[in-house]
Amino acid sequence: MAQVLGDVGEQNFDNVLVGTKLYDDAGVVKVSDDLALVTTVDFFPPVVDDPYDFGAIAAANSLSDIYAMGAKPVSALNIVGFPEKNIEKSVLNEIIKGGLHTARRAGMPIVGGHTLKAPEPFYGLSITGSIHPYRILTNANAQKGDILYLTKPLGTGLITTAAKNGKAEEDIIRHAVAIMKELNKEASEAISVVCSINPSYNCAVTDITGYGLLGHLLEMLAASGKSAIVDYSKVPLMPGVIKLAKLDLFPGGSRANLQNAEADILWDGGFEQYEKLIISDAQTSGGLLISIKSELAQNLESEMNKRKQNFAVIGEVIEREKWLAKMVKS
Repeated sequence: MAQVLGDVGEQNFDNVLVGTKLYDDAGVVKVSDDLALVTTVDFFPPVVDDPYDFGAIAAANSLSDIYAMGAKPVSALNIVGFPEKNIEKSVLNEIIKGGLHTARRAGMPIVGGHTLKAPEPFYGLSITGSIHPYRILTNANAQKGDILYLTKPLGTGLITTAAKNGKAEEDIIRHAVAIMKELNKEASEAISVVCSINPSYNCAVTDITGYGLLGHLLEMLAASGKSAIVDYSKVPLMPGVIKLAKLDLFPGGSRANLQNAEADILWDGGFEQYEKLIISDAQTSGGLLISIKSELAQNLESEMNKRKQNFAVIGEVIEREKWLAKMVKS
């Protein structure tokens, strides 16, 4: 969408605090001196067989954009596509129930929506959130010396594709589903506590979804005018990922992500193709990627631990190089 809008001309509104320029996670519009609205929309076809789980995952994925901006979700609208024939309406009911359950966990009402006929089902949410204009978290504030954190392990694109092909074991699928259903709410609140004094300098945040860790990291670095060194050995992975990766069961989106990123990556050391694809794997309802000043890192870890949130240190930000990211192995 950002590329399309760039082709048709820039929109000039004084109250737009975050628009399409930096490929951020959501748009932000200032309403008053102490209130800004954060808006986002996301939907996709089923990534798992169980309709209730699919609805819950899709809602969590949509909410992730709001949390990545440090905002509080206020309300949502369902966006539903459903075939007229071949699928029972009870399936649609379960999808919406899953979405409602996730919305309740987020403390957010779903106040309506829109349904249309489609050749295959899809589901998601359009969400409005609120935030103080001076407390917005964006992807454009990574600074030299920052530490990079990741809050969820990688592997959902690979695992869900393997599951569709009957190649993933049930316990691996269940674990991935549970992680996709997790909200980034607590992690977002932890970041906001630590960075709220001056978020435009203290940290940068984005969520990991369709472009994979590599793609979203590159967006952050390009927006911030910096580069980074990432230790592949420290990137958390879901159970079963290495085994499935060696079977080359990645979705097409993960392969496209790697191809698009290659020009901006320096692979320092011996990397197998499957390892490069793991870092590029298209995620659904992934975690948050956080770039934070080193002197605030312990505070962030303390806040994360209070909320029982998983996290991993995966690298550091440096001054801009010819490449955006260098991948190493410790």
